[in-house]
Amino acid sequence: MMKTFVTVILTTVLAVSATWFASREFPPHQGTSAVPAGERKALFYQCSMHPWIKSDKPGRCTICGMELTPVSEDDKGRDQNAGGNGVTLTQNQVQVLHVQTAEAKIRPLDRTLPVAGIITENVMRHRVLAAYVDGRIDKLYVNYLGADVTAAQPLAEFYSPTLLQAEREYRQLGGELRQNTALRLRQMGLLPEQIDALDQKPSAALTSQILSPISGTVVTQTAYQGQYVATGAPLLEIADFSTVWFVFRAYEQDMPWIHTGQQVNITTPAIPDKSFSGKITFIDPNFDDSSRSAKVRVELPNPLVNGKRELLNRFYAEGIVELDTPSVLAVPRSAVIETGHEAVVYIDRGGGVYQPAVVQTGRRGAALAEILSGLKVGDRVVTNGNLLIDGQAELNRAFMTPPEPAAAATSAAALALNDTQQQAITAFVKLADAMAATLGADDAAAFNRSINTVPDITETMVQQLRPLVADGKALDALDGARHFHNAADLPDARTAFHKFTVAATAVLLPLRKAAGAPDFQVYECPMVSQAIPGVPKKARWIQTGGREMHNPFFGKEMPDCGEEIKR
Repeated sequence: MMKTFVTVILTTVLAVSATWFASREFPPHQGTSAVPAGERKALFYQCSMHPWIKSDKPGRCTICGMELTPVSEDDKGRDQNAGGNGVTLTQNQVQVLHVQTAEAKIRPLDRTLPVAGIITENVMRHRVLAAYVDGRIDKLYVNYLGADVTAAQPLAEFYSPTLLQAEREYRQLGGELRQNTALRLRQMGLLPEQIDALDQKPSAALTSQILSPISGTVVTQTAYQGQYVATGAPLLEIADFSTVWFVFRAYEQDMPWIHTGQQVNITTPAIPDKSFSGKITFIDPNFDDSSRSAKVRVELPNPLVNGKRELLNRFYAEGIVELDTPSVLAVPRSAVIETGHEAVVYIDRGGGVYQPAVVQTGRRGAALAEILSGLKVGDRVVTNGNLLIDGQAELNRAFMTPPEPAAAATSAAALALNDTQQQAITAFVKLADAMAATLGADDAAAFNRSINTVPDITETMVQQLRPLVADGKALDALDGARHFHNAADLPDARTAFHKFTVAATAVLLPLRKAAGAPDFQVYECPMVSQAIPGVPKKARWIQTGGREMHNPFFGKEMPDCGEEIKR
């Protein structure tokens, strides 16, 4: 695969600069002098920065102008040792490419999980006060929403002939009959302390008090002074906000990391100068199939500050879950190259030989990636320069692989979309274009608004394309990338968008020539890894309407970084 234009330009600038400085100290050789005795014989000459540039005599690279490096019999033997997929570099090339390696070892994954959710009341401390018998509310002591009450505080004076008669019987009777009457009074809503105080209650009193069962805040009022109520009619609702819940959604890929008891640090825009801490107390076992997520609950203390609760019901909040980090076989994330549906690392075999290895990755930490298979403890993998090594490996394969039959290229054109499929793809392309446009304009808030319909529109298109697309893994990847959190900032938005757009273009690019497909453009940026650390260097996105290219990964910083994919 040839390097993209932007990469070539950057490489050329660096290489020419290096050559100019080197030439001042070490003037280039003139002519083709004989090889002195004792030196290795050069089989050919090769560019350090562009290894595919070779010559049978000394000279300079036709791309960057660097002086060609001699390759000897020993170097040729190392090429053979590298195998069909390997890449061999001279020591000079290793230095120029700044190749760095790290050892695969057992170590803990270091990671935190950012989440977003809502502060809600503790529903286990919510009480509804209802009428236990028919009667009339003669007086309300608490008659407005938001009133704070304490346990056993009088809320209302309640007149009920049935209740009044039972109280008089209680005072007059004794023994077992008195106990039975006390039980009836409990069923009519009196608290034990009210029943014990009936002997001191004046006989002329016609009303009974309704007491608050808990301390809290009045959140609903449905009864008013003078109102007649029937048995079971709701009167007031009281919520205790001394503890509240922070509820967020954990998506499918987050579930292996989360368990009860983990600490969560929470902040809210309403109180920007303070953070709150609580533990996960519950994970909803009912997984939501539509959003591919489950609700997680964190319990937080909410004390009074200056007479009011700090955290109000329905506040928006964000949290950082302090994840447990098990010790696993891991390598730096920069060592892993995502190539379609495979993950590849390059193993340093020594002597300048680097061989690719397909690995299966597991959980990802902040800087490390878990390796489930493909590597063993002690293997040294390339962490810097691996993208250039991979580019050389792709070029080697391109030279050795015969072209595919022309008939394969026409298979997409032979497809025909029905009306429902056309509508689904058209809606999806419009959505993908809008998301890219918001990031091209550096507008994270607009991006958050644009993602509201992503799950439904993407799911519809995936379902419609299942009978049509042979590569089910591509559709599965897109289906798994349709869930978004609200992005905290532009880097967060671009990281989320990257996974989505890589999957989207992998599905749609082969269908561009299908009969009935909507018109859209696909662009590729060759420098995405500089904007989003830890991802492959290239990524594509979708635009419509033939509008001017706006790179969503760099935005206004480099709007025209990229090229259109024509095929």
